[in-house]
Amino acid sequence: ETNLRHTCKKVMDLVKDSHPWFGMEQEYTLLGINGHPYGWPENGFPGPQGPYYCGVGADKVYGRDIVESHYKACLYAGVKICGTNAEVMPSQWEFQVGPCEGIEMGDHLWMARFILHRVCEDFGVVATLDPKPMTGNWNGAGCHTNYSTEEMRREGGLKHIEAAIEKLSKRHDYHICVYDPRGGRDNSRRLTGHHETSNIFEFSAGVANRDFEDRRPAANCDPYAVTEAIMRTTVLNETGVETKDYADH
Repeated sequence: ETNLRHTCKKVMDLVKDSHPWFGMEQEYTLLGINGHPYGWPENGFPGPQGPYYCGVGADKVYGRDIVESHYKACLYAGVKICGTNAEVMPSQWEFQVGPCEGIEMGDHLWMARFILHRVCEDFGVVATLDPKPMTGNWNGAGCHTNYSTEEMRREGGLKHIEAAIEKLSKRHDYHICVYDPRGGRDNSRRLTGHHETSNIFEFSAGVANRDFEDRRPAANCDPYAVTEAIMRTTVLNETGVETKDYADH
C-alpha cells in the first residue's frame, strides 16, 4: 500500500520515450523538539511576513547552518540537489531537487528528505513537511513540481505545455486526491486561496516568465505519486478519477 514506487516505475517505463524531466521544490519548517517553530519567541510570534523570504541576517532567518549542512550532505551523497532558499514564513525553508528524469525524481527527493531528517537530528531540531504547520496568517508549505517532456523542450514547445495544462484542468479532483497522503485533507488546510495559493476546489492556470509548474502538491506529498499522476494525465491521456492498470501491457 505504501510502496508507490512500484506503480510509478511501471508508468515511467511506458512513457520513457517522452523523456520526462522533473524538478521539485521541497518546502519544510524547522521546529524545536517542543514542536514550536525554531527561532520563534517562546511565548509569542515573530513580526509579520515580508522580510523573511530569501532573507539575510540573524533577525530574518533561523537555521541557515542546518540548511547549508543538509545541502552539502546531499551533494556528498550524490543527490541532485540544485538550490536552497529561505521561505516566506520564518523558520520555513526550501530546497530544490532536479532536473531528474522519470523514476529518478522520486528516488532523489526521498533520499534528500531522509538526509534532512538525519541532519536535523544532529542539530537537535525537527523538520516537518506538514502543509500548514502554523494556523493563522502564515504561509503553508508545498512541493511545487516543474515538469517537461522532450517535445515541450523543443522549439515551439509552448503549445505542448498548453495542451498538458488543458488535460490537467479536466482532472483536478484526481490530482488533488494524490497530491497529499490523506486524499486532499492535508492540502485543504493550505490551498485556501490565500498566502500565494489557489482554492483547492478550483483549477487555475496562468502564464509567467518561468517553467511549467504544478503548484498543487503538498509538502508531504509522495513524489512517486505526483510524478506518476502527471504522466498518466498528460502523456497517457487518462481521464476521470480512476486510474488504468497497465500490468498486462
